[in-house]
Amino acid sequence: MLNIKVVGGGCPNCQKLAQLCQEVLTDNQIAADIEKITDHDKFADLGVFMTPGLILNDTVVSSGKIPSKENLKTWITEASI
Repeated sequence: MLNIKVVGGGCPNCQKLAQLCQEVLTDNQIAADIEKITDHDKFADLGVFMTPGLILNDTVVSSGKIPSKENLKTWITEASI
């Protein structure tokens, strides 16, 4: 199963990224766990130095911005295969 980690302190951008990920999962009927990482001490350990960060199956795919929904769809679809 796909593992998604949204990394950030809970700011509006982090919440928006988590919401977009959920929309992509629902729209494309993809099963995944979404985990929100809010502990600042863990960010660097995960390889995220700017938030919001997005990690798919332990690979950082985005950091410091909110990707477009189309990019998210591509990344999530590829990671779920």
